[in-house]
Amino acid sequence: MKYLKDVTTLALDRERCTGCGECVAVCPHGVLSVSERKAVILDRDSCMECGACRRNCPTGAVHVQPGVGCAYAIFKGMLSGTAPDCGCGSKTGSCC
Repeated sequence: MKYLKDVTTLALDRERCTGCGECVAVCPHGVLSVSERKAVILDRDSCMECGACRRNCPTGAVHVQPGVGCAYAIFKGMLSGTAPDCGCGSKTGSCC
């Protein structure tokens, strides 16, 4: 499932990455992979900002703000039956 293009807070510090693969193992959407002994972001727009990668990274190389941003707003809207609202400052009050 794709969310909104280029809105996720996911970031990766490859210098801190040891290539352990924990982020890959816990990501529910296959957003990350290990290549040449370092993690890489394969599909940034599939990140749902759950934070599992960040919580399981032993070196702190993965950064994401779980529960914030437009992806979260989409889920919240879908579950509550309301329009997405991420608080991004849109004049309409809706997500982005």
